Amino acid sequence: MNIFPIKTKQDYERALLRIEQLMDAKPGTKAGDELDILTTLVEAYESKHHAVSPPHPVEAIRFRMEQLGMTRKDLEALLGGRGRVSEILNGKRGLSLEMIRRIHRTLHIPLESLIGTAA
Repeated sequence: MNIFPIKTKQDYERALLRIEQLMDAKPGTKAGDELDILTTLVEAYESKHHAVSPPHPVEAIRFRMEQLGMTRKDLEALLGGRGRVSEILNGKRGLSLEMIRRIHRTLHIPLESLIGTAA
């Protein structure tokens, strides 16, 4: 096993190639240990160099609604009426702290996604 830190894109690509070669390695073997170490290094490199930002709050809400088969009407109890739901989903009104809490508790959308950044 000859493992080095992943510092460059070339190191990253080489590690991915080696991981592909080791995909069938059995846990507890030298190859399995090498696979575990390389995947940990690749994950660290990816989180540093290819971080994924949370979605815009409205997109997170729309996505969750789709997952749960919800309609705009279903959001009225959480957001306060048809007009307010429309304003929020059309980006004309932001979410209040209380709305964020209710949505998080009820729809289980991560707070990071609901807080978002100003659009």
